This record gives sequence, C-alpha cells and structure tokens, in this order.
Amino acid sequence: MHFMLTKFVDALPLPSVIQPVGHRNGIPYYEVTMKQVKQQLHRDLPPTTVWGYNGTYPGPTFETRRDHPIMVKWINELPFEHLLPVDRTIEGAEPNQPSVRTVVHLHGGRVRPENDGFPEAWFTRNFEKKGPKFLHEVYYYPNCQRSAPLWYHDHALGVTRLNVYAGLAGLYFIRDSQEESLNLPSGKFEIPLVIQDRSFYPNGELFYPSQPDPVPSPTPQVPFFPNPSIVPEFFGDTILVNGKVWPFLEVEPRKYRFRIYNGSNARFYNIRLSSGQPFIQIGSEGGLFDHPVVMEEIFLAPAERADVIVDFSQHKGERIIMTNSANSPFPGGTPPTPDTAQIMEFRVKKHLSHQDKSVIPTTLSCLERLNPDEAAVTRTNTLDESVDEFGRLLLLLNNMSWSDLPITETPKNGTIEIWQLFNRTNDTHPIHLHLVQFQIIDRASFTGDPLDPDNPKNPLIIGPAIPPEENEKGWKDTVRANPGEVTRIIARFGPFTGIYPWHCHILEHEDHDMMRPYEVLQNHDFDPCIPIPDVCPEDSFIQCCHEDHEHCGCIGGHDHDESSSHDESSSHH
Repeated sequence: MHFMLTKFVDALPLPSVIQPVGHRNGIPYYEVTMKQVKQQLHRDLPPTTVWGYNGTYPGPTFETRRDHPIMVKWINELPFEHLLPVDRTIEGAEPNQPSVRTVVHLHGGRVRPENDGFPEAWFTRNFEKKGPKFLHEVYYYPNCQRSAPLWYHDHALGVTRLNVYAGLAGLYFIRDSQEESLNLPSGKFEIPLVIQDRSFYPNGELFYPSQPDPVPSPTPQVPFFPNPSIVPEFFGDTILVNGKVWPFLEVEPRKYRFRIYNGSNARFYNIRLSSGQPFIQIGSEGGLFDHPVVMEEIFLAPAERADVIVDFSQHKGERIIMTNSANSPFPGGTPPTPDTAQIMEFRVKKHLSHQDKSVIPTTLSCLERLNPDEAAVTRTNTLDESVDEFGRLLLLLNNMSWSDLPITETPKNGTIEIWQLFNRTNDTHPIHLHLVQFQIIDRASFTGDPLDPDNPKNPLIIGPAIPPEENEKGWKDTVRANPGEVTRIIARFGPFTGIYPWHCHILEHEDHDMMRPYEVLQNHDFDPCIPIPDVCPEDSFIQCCHEDHEHCGCIGGHDHDESSSHDESSSHH
C-alpha cells in the first residue's frame, strides 16, 4: 500500500490524562468507552477510522498512585462489524462468535484474575453478549506495586491483533513519593513515546492484510485457503508515535525523561539518536532500576518499555532523528527501509524557559535480586513452530494450544520459580507473563531436545551462560527469548491465586496460538500479609493486603459473586 508521507510535519501529540467521574466507597471511579472515530494521523492523510478508548488513539493516560486503588468500567460502544479482516478459523473467533469482542488487560498490573482482562472475559456492545469467563463490568486495580510504566490494551481471544491495531491501547502510570523525591525531569519534561507501525490506504484508512502475500496455491490437502486468514506477523510501512505519523517534538536544551513503549503488533526497534548521544536508562517494564545505565541504543521487542533520560543541553539548535535498525522479523528478517529506519525528530531550541534543576541520581530505588537457590520449582518450557491444518505457520508454547488441558504451569502462591524458555523457532519471541514482574537470570545457546535431555543420539547441550544486558537487570514483564537459546527467568508468584495467561507478545503469534494459561495455586504455608525478608517495601505483597474484597467491582445488578465459583477463586488464603 506504499505511498510517501512527508516526515516530521506534525507535532508529537500527548495523550490527555483521564479524570474519575466520581467515587465508589471512597475509591476513584472511572468510565472508559471504546468508540469508532475518525482521527487525523498525518497532515496529508484524510482522517483515519480508528477504535479509541474514550474516542482517542492512543487512549487517555491513567495517572495513579501506589497503594491507592481505582475502579474502571470499560464500556464497548463499537460497531457490530469489525474494522479489520476477522479470520474465522482462529480459536475464539469462530463463525458463531460475535465479530467485535473486547476485554481490557492492564499490562504489568498486579491484579486479581477477575480484573486481569482474561481473553475469554470478553464482552460486546452494551454488554449484550459476554464470554464464558466474564464476571463483572467494573474492574478493580489495587496499584499495590512499585511505580512503573504500565499500559492497557485489548486482549480478546482470537482478535487481539486486530483490536490493538485498530487503536485499543493506552498508558497507565503508577507513581509514588519515592520516585518523586528523586527530582527526575518531570511535568512537561517527562514525555511518553508509544511507537507503533501501521500501513494506510491512500484514502487514509488503515490497511491490515486479509491474507498472506502470496496466498498459497490450492493443494489436495488444502483446497480452500482461509479468506480472511491470519498472517505470520504484521509489519507496517509507516511509523507512528503517540498516534501521529513520523512526528517532531520541540525540546529545550536540557534533560528530558522519555517513557518509551513498543506498542507494535510485531515490529522490533533498535533505537538510536542521530546525534550519537547516549540514553541514560533508569527503568524498564517493572519500574526503576537500582542505578542508571548508559545505553548507546535501546532495543525493544513488542510490549517492552524503556524509561530513559536524554540530555539535549549540548545540542542547541540541532535536529536529531530517533532511528531504528532492527530487522523484521527479528533477528533473521529484512532491515528497515529508509522510512521505517526513522521514528521521529527532536528539534532542540536554542534557549531554556528556566534553569534545568532535575538530576540523574546515582541510586534510583531499592531492588531485591531474586535468588535462584530459593526457587521451589524449575520449569522447562518450549517455544515451538509447526503448521496448522491449512499449512500455515502455527506457533505454540509447550506444543499446546490455548485450550489444551491440563494447565501445566501451576506455581504455588508465594513461591519463587525459575522458568526456562527453550526457543526452538527461528524468531525472537517477547514472552509476557501476566500478574508478575520477573528478573532475567541468563541466556545460553542449546542443542538437542530439552524434553529428552539424555537422548544418546541428540543429548541436550547447553552452552555458557550469557548474563542479561545492563538494561535487562531490573524488573521485567516481557523478555526476549532468542532462537536457539534458553532464556531463564525467575519470579515470585502471587499474591493472588487463579488463572492468568502467559504468551508471546507478537500479537499475530498470540492469536495463533502462542498463549497458554498458568494457575497460581493456593498455598496454605503462605500468608501474603506477612512480610517476606529482604523484599523492598515497594514490591512487598503486603501492600495488596489492604485490598478489601468488597471492592472487587462486585457492584450493581450485573455483577457476579466471585466466591461462588471455584475456578475463579482468588482468595488470599
């Protein structure tokens, strides 16, 4: 669909900050409505039809505080027919299901399963139809975790790639006084950058492929190839930041804090500044590091985030381009075009409005290192590539699809586990676990079969351990698992019990079918309300004890009493 749009002619937009519509039981209460709207994404494009939370793409930003819960009612007022091509052969999107189903996941949030945005907790316009796991209309977010750059996006089974591409994503910040005491750049000098790729028809409408190109020829085994059909990955030819095509940002010659998100379906970004200056990275998905890290480039897979400080003080009057050099797919695909190699432009003014008194502290936060010796269980998980009944690439975790039983990952509440991710595919996959923030132990190349390690013909051989990158040593909720490598992560599971998804965050992979449930089981030896030694206060499960079960959104006639259904149980005990 390629045609040229002039770069750096539109100013970078900043998402508005949402305000509560009222309070319930003293807790701020928000309402967010998903709507189909027209929004101008570039000076020379006619307005584009998008789906937006509260009618904007990206959606409004939530500004929340640690240990101050909020409630959100997510409302679907979208049309009954989808904006984009729905593949009816994908699990969850069969012909007997409504085309437009939505459910909102707070990505990175420590929340109970009934508020997590479970893929089958979807609902349609005005809650007329509801998925089998739908429980209530109002979600409760306890914010009982360290200050961090979370985000919210759609997670409906079988159509996540389409709903997010249509525009259903927004930012959610948790803040606290400890972070504010650091005197980092703030206010108008703290700016979110949500990087996404899209393609457009000349009339301004979003292009999303309805089939792979080329479409496979008919065979005796597959006389009819699905139309529409999912594609292995989607890569757009145009880069957007905060919903604008190749924007520019005027900056003063001083320090800025940028909260960078990879919000793309499948595109990886290896980000540099054309001025050659470094990024000072201070945090990742799960919040602040213990100390800043100097990075020449920032590599982000889909759903990864980087909290960085950039100092423009030595670059008065310059125009600096944020560039991208990552292959698509990563790592073995094609380099970016001259267009997709550019993300946005910074225009550095010559003068300050007032003196820059912000600092880059040497110590940022308390950071507990999880000890692998304390892991109760080490799990072997495989990332697998096969083909489906139509000969299409099918990506799986542990060679199982979303609905296959039994649930094989069942950590006990409060216990530490190591998950080994053996990637047997050709691509790097960003693996995301709901509920928890984890740490990366190491990566190593491997040969042989991790499920049959002692096979004399093909024994499992694991190479020397490669430590995580300097900017991968903090709390993460998404990790890059590279091909031919085993990636080891460590997490303390809890404080809530119940079923949560874990999946690849390349959305085309997640939908087909690289997503599995895991279940945090009740543990009678663990009380989340008793402090765990050596845990930093901002990470402690105790924060979640203040959560009053009455506030779980069980308000109003439509709501369901969680305690009556065993599989949704998420009690502390």
